[in-house]
Amino acid sequence: MIELRGLTKHYGQTVAVQDLSFTVRPGVVTGFLGPNGAGKSTTMRMILGLDRPSAGTALIQGKRYAELESPLRKVGALLDARWVHPNRSARAHLQWMAASNGIEKSRVEEVLRLVGLSEVAGKSAGGFSLGMSQRLGLAGALLGDPEILLFDEPVNGLDPEGILWIRRFMQRLAAEGRTVLVSSHLLSEMAHTAEHLIVIGRGQLIADTTTKEFIDKSSETAVRVRSPQLDQLRSLLTSNGMTVREDGEGAGGPALLVANISSDEVGKLAGANDITLFELSPQRASLEEAFMRMTGGSVQYHGEGPDVPGAQSGPGSYTAMGGAL
Repeated sequence: MIELRGLTKHYGQTVAVQDLSFTVRPGVVTGFLGPNGAGKSTTMRMILGLDRPSAGTALIQGKRYAELESPLRKVGALLDARWVHPNRSARAHLQWMAASNGIEKSRVEEVLRLVGLSEVAGKSAGGFSLGMSQRLGLAGALLGDPEILLFDEPVNGLDPEGILWIRRFMQRLAAEGRTVLVSSHLLSEMAHTAEHLIVIGRGQLIADTTTKEFIDKSSETAVRVRSPQLDQLRSLLTSNGMTVREDGEGAGGPALLVANISSDEVGKLAGANDITLFELSPQRASLEEAFMRMTGGSVQYHGEGPDVPGAQSGPGSYTAMGGAL
């Protein structure tokens, strides 16, 4: 388990993290999200003892990282996939890590097999692609068979097959009872990977909730309805005080989106007025839409460009995908 209590980090007059408190529990993959400059990397570095907090504590199993004996056996981390001497082979790099923490050499071959690098284990890491470097970094994180795992952008550079593999791998690690914290800018991937989300903005906590609750609370619910009597249906819905807008993006032709209402209510109203329905389907917002609505006021850097659907205009808003994680 990872526990943060009042964690704060100042760089001169700049506040990177401010009074941040949350707990990462074992058994589920926890996604760590936030706009650029939100303080995610700084927070992870403080958890691992690479940066000293200005105030507050970051504890792993009740201890600061510096207090852990044989830390690789307790915590595995992948923060920078390129943090490898370029002239060392993948095997030599892992053997050096193992020796520094008293880990048996046989474990090196095990993790190389786990991440699919056995065939290139003797090659220099400097010639690895980014995806291969990510796999080597993951092998290093797993070397001590730790209970706690932190991954920063672990799918960066991986092909679709690799992304699916690492998603299932992280979920399997969590299912074994390990604590897994992963940051990623691929929100759609987090929607499939993480059961719980920690969302921060400008160094402060925005949300600490399940992925489903985050989407439900920060997005508009709607029902998509399609009918051969569309004009009659539109008039009926609006006359009953419902908010209706056109939706021509789905399959099957023109449709209506009815906001903040259940499909049961729309269906009952249509049935009572003898209106035939070809489609009546609840619409679930994506994690991207929910994230942009929730964090729009916490974006540090803004660009000019086309409006992003679901974002609010004006200061503190997403005006381009440059506001992504």
